[in-house]
Amino acid sequence: MDAPCVNPSERASHAGDERHSAEPSHGEIYTGSMAGASTRLRLRVSPGARSNAIVGRHGDGWKVRVTAPPEDGKANDAVLRLLAERLELPGRSVTLVSGPAGRDKIVELAGIDAAEAERRLGRKA
Repeated sequence: MDAPCVNPSERASHAGDERHSAEPSHGEIYTGSMAGASTRLRLRVSPGARSNAIVGRHGDGWKVRVTAPPEDGKANDAVLRLLAERLELPGRSVTLVSGPAGRDKIVELAGIDAAEAERRLGRKA
């Protein structure tokens, strides 16, 4: 049985074993304990509505209406912009995780925990 790697020079000698590298490779991002709060929201989206609005709860998620049509990702973009605005987050912190072509979607929110997201979504715009 091999001894565990402890010397950084030994770690680099294990070809193909990225987990033991002494330093992150280019393009690799260390998130460890430095990662901020994040949460995911379940949404039910109604595109082509009269106005943009977060209507309220819909089961275990949120009902969202946007004026954009469900074509070429326009409604998805409108949903992400609306959430970023309401949650007071930069646009890059709100990403679509699931449901790009359906009404049911899951979005990930970086930099905010679930309790704070619920509080901000629940207040009137």
